[in-house]
Amino acid sequence: MTRISVSEPVLRWALERSCQRANLEGKFPKLPEWLSGSGKPTLHQLEDLAKATSTPLGYFFLSEPPEERLSIPHFRTLASERPRQPSPDLLETVQVMERRQAWMREYLIEQGHKPLGFVRSAQLTIEPEQLADEMRRTLGLAKGWAADQPRWTDALRHLQSKIEEAGILLAVSGIVGNNTHRKLDPAEFRGFVLVDEYAPLVFVNGADGKAAQMFTLAHELVHIWFGSSAVFDLRELQPADNETERACNRVAAEFLVPSSQLYDFWPNIRQEPERFQAIARHFKVSEPVATRRALDLGLITKDEFRDFYRDYQEKERRATAQGQEGGNFYATQNLRIGRRFAEVVIRAAREGKLLYQDAYQLTGLYGKTFEQYAHSLINGGAT
Repeated sequence: MTRISVSEPVLRWALERSCQRANLEGKFPKLPEWLSGSGKPTLHQLEDLAKATSTPLGYFFLSEPPEERLSIPHFRTLASERPRQPSPDLLETVQVMERRQAWMREYLIEQGHKPLGFVRSAQLTIEPEQLADEMRRTLGLAKGWAADQPRWTDALRHLQSKIEEAGILLAVSGIVGNNTHRKLDPAEFRGFVLVDEYAPLVFVNGADGKAAQMFTLAHELVHIWFGSSAVFDLRELQPADNETERACNRVAAEFLVPSSQLYDFWPNIRQEPERFQAIARHFKVSEPVATRRALDLGLITKDEFRDFYRDYQEKERRATAQGQEGGNFYATQNLRIGRRFAEVVIRAAREGKLLYQDAYQLTGLYGKTFEQYAHSLINGGAT
């Protein structure tokens, strides 16, 4: 039986990169021998290890670990933290979205589409109120648009729909592709944006609490107007120590909760025990967004915000643990793939402008699953 020599630095790198060494030692009892050099894995064992660590098999034949980098900046709220190697899940998710964006861009250009005028149209010096107004106009939203929605979850879905109608690709998922065993970590990133004049793309980490997703989405939108691609974690809805990140947060907050309206509303509820819930109900946003906005405008202290947010995160963790990725499979794909992107891919495949094999790879759906989803989407079954 053929045994494979694996570089010890590469092996250790793959284990650290996977962030699950303790689990792997139980699954691969001879791992200590492979690390010490006293034993070697078979090709089959190495293939299993590559799959378990989400590492390309070819990397194990290198003498030194490869240097993996994100193609876009990764802004972290806590600058004092030691920079982490991007996880395989984040790397693969960004790469998949980049491939989708590249195909969409080429397709739109071939079809004679023009660049989107709002992409890279704003300067960092613009007033938050002005840019928030411009964004609402572009998306076809009135200043008090969210108040017309029954619940803030409805407001989130309405905003997602308007974003796609404006020509922005949107994907919301808490896992890598359709692999439910590879959950994305909100502590690593809450979302990212890939800016492009033809096919700007927004990705929201669906493993995050629904409440946090609204602010992440607004933050990502501002990045498109400023023209800067990025990954971010936005802990406690706070930006990294970066000029663009701070500007994106200011505009996102103004976009969701206009300052003039909150100043008018605050005196009526400032003494109420559930004042943050009152703001959330009035503006149809999540409680964290409402509380964060009160902090931005100096209506509460940082300690008040942190106390609230700590309690809210715990409730969100419990809700997430109960599973947010459930529900109708095909309806879920509208978020994971993006309804607009899926419609274009399906149409291109049916018109012979795209090979079905390429359509499968772009969507992550294959064979009958792809056809069933296409039928459901085109016939309005996935809403």
